[in-house]
Amino acid sequence: MAKTQLNVRVDENTARAARERALARGMSVNRYIEELVRQDVGEVGQTFVDAAADFMKQYESVFAQEFAVADTPDSGPGAAPKRSEGSR
Repeated sequence: MAKTQLNVRVDENTARAARERALARGMSVNRYIEELVRQDVGEVGQTFVDAAADFMKQYESVFAQEFAVADTPDSGPGAAPKRSEGSR
């Protein structure tokens, strides 16, 4: 992706905070600002959802084995969860 230069004026406290937080995360101030903007527009959330979907695809069989229930009319796919005696 092509880069575009963006000059921004901020007060010294904001600049110091940006430098410190970027350093703490092991990234440049430019990268830190890019990350903040991406978070603000929701790309990070979508990235998380995509990664979670990939994870579930990869480990679907493991979860199916771990949480398998007998395939009966009351417990097949799409069946409502059973309530315990004390639940209402």
